[in-house]
Amino acid sequence: MEETILKASERSKQRGKFREKGFVAGVIYGEGMQASNPVKFDRAALQQVLKRHGSNARVTILFNDNKTLGFIKEVQRDAISQQITHIDVQLVSKDQEVKLSVPIVFRNVEDLADRQLQLQVYKYEVPVTGRMDLMPDAIQIDVAPMNLGDSITVDDFNLDPQIKVSEKEDAVYAVINNLPVEESAEAEENPEINENAEPAAE
Repeated sequence: MEETILKASERSKQRGKFREKGFVAGVIYGEGMQASNPVKFDRAALQQVLKRHGSNARVTILFNDNKTLGFIKEVQRDAISQQITHIDVQLVSKDQEVKLSVPIVFRNVEDLADRQLQLQVYKYEVPVTGRMDLMPDAIQIDVAPMNLGDSITVDDFNLDPQIKVSEKEDAVYAVINNLPVEESAEAEENPEINENAEPAAE
């Protein structure tokens, strides 16, 4: 399983908003911590992790030369700009039971278009509960062999038996539909002929 390392640096407590350019304020707490620690994360690195692994990303936190397993618990954003303003990371032991939202990655979606099909997605994440060391970084679904009317449910996720999905078993996450046909008919020229028109005067 891929290890996603996110480096945390110490951050001094201060009044007002955290404004250090290129960094995002955060806290880490949990396994091995007696109290929550104010830290800062490189903004570009954090955005890359969130883009690839989702808002509940499983990460290895590198802090004071120590590596500890954890996951992003909460992401706060500015209401207007949607820029990340703060994140909480909970550190856990490998065998600790946690509840996460795991992203779904749909692969080979472009292959459906060759058969005049498309993927309609209802949910891009799955809430699951289980041991941290068994949690996948993402759920991979290959849609290339699927046909019209096929739906993607829990049965398609291929999760470890000890990982439990926190939704109904019949929940549908995506379905294969027909690709809409674009009507591109050209307007025909139909000149109007006035059969009752009088001949022009000479």
